[in-house]
Amino acid sequence: MLDSKKLRKDTEETILNLNRRGFHFDLNKWEKLESQRKELQSFNENQQSKLNNLSKQIGQAKKEKEDTEGLQKDATKLTTEIKELTKKLDKLLDEINDFVMSVPNLIDEDVPDGKDETENLEIRKYSSPRKFNFTPKDHLELGDNKGIDMEAGAKITGSRFKVLKKEIAQLQRALLNFMLDTHVGDHGYEEVYVPYIVNQDSLLGTGQLPKFEEDLFKLDGKNPFYLTSTAEVPVTNLLRDEILESNNLPVKYVCHTPCFRSEAGSYGKDTKGIMRLHQFEKVELVQAVESSDSEEALEELTGHAEAILKKLELPYRVVSLCSGDIGFSSAKTYDLEVWIPSQETYREISSCSNFRDFQARRMKARWKNNKDNSTELLNTINGSGLALSRTVLAVLENFQEEDGSVTVPDSLRSYLGKDKILSF
Repeated sequence: MLDSKKLRKDTEETILNLNRRGFHFDLNKWEKLESQRKELQSFNENQQSKLNNLSKQIGQAKKEKEDTEGLQKDATKLTTEIKELTKKLDKLLDEINDFVMSVPNLIDEDVPDGKDETENLEIRKYSSPRKFNFTPKDHLELGDNKGIDMEAGAKITGSRFKVLKKEIAQLQRALLNFMLDTHVGDHGYEEVYVPYIVNQDSLLGTGQLPKFEEDLFKLDGKNPFYLTSTAEVPVTNLLRDEILESNNLPVKYVCHTPCFRSEAGSYGKDTKGIMRLHQFEKVELVQAVESSDSEEALEELTGHAEAILKKLELPYRVVSLCSGDIGFSSAKTYDLEVWIPSQETYREISSCSNFRDFQARRMKARWKNNKDNSTELLNTINGSGLALSRTVLAVLENFQEEDGSVTVPDSLRSYLGKDKILSF
């Protein structure tokens, strides 16, 4: 969440930044809430001052053995009034907190302006798309009766669920182990295993709640639990309510989890195949750093995600999301988009974001500055390294052969134990 002090001090500057997103900041409501807060706080402080003076008078009167009954009645009445005022103030502060929680993060100055994904800025490309001497098949044609069974997923659960079998299930497992080994061994991340079910506080901490509840799968029961939409949620919340020593920074976690999303608002998009599912796998990268290191950390983490694509020899590009397409909690985001031959276009396979202190303020995630013994908010960065279903799709389509078989990328052969799949 945004810093309320900055909102009060730099209201106009904040509104201008939010306008770049296309977000309407309700200035009238904010000013009304702030006016009420100032009035209540001032009056409460005034009453507390009166009570303090009365307490001194009572103490002095007792010392001089004078009657204090009248003073004590006044003090009791004032104490009751202060309690009621405090309740009103607490309720108002909760309302202000709810208002601030609904406001997205401020975006960095170098985020390109634009209304939607069509105006994202291409930063760089890696490799050129393969030129086929035959008409390439899509991943469903390649996997038909050989490992991708959408009908079985629909029978077991419903639409947008998949069953992977045989060599394609093995391909996903090989990719998973390859990604984790690379990020741990080459990039220095600590692997963690976390719950797949999270509570409200965790989702509030990373910004999925309250705004995006309709995208989540909420579990019925006494406690408000949710299936995690991304490993970002449980992994980043390892830092919630923690104060880290500066010599323990940066924190670098890598984690594999299934992800569950209702995909509200995406009706009609990518309904065919495994591009967009209600359940899918991801390997997630999370870093926590000092504020002065967050820009460098975003570049590093993005490079780590790119390294997987490079090792897999998949053509891709990096785009900087424009102001109208960037996520609610993000200050800056790079999307990695892999080439999909059947669609003849690049599609997102990883999103790498710098949240600055937006998530840390919600989570009270801090680090201790040993120079002056102060505590400061962490900056959090995360990205997919990579999304597994889309990587499976990209490998199948980019490495397919005319006979319907798929050549296994060199970096995966030791994990799969073969150099070709679907060759029957």
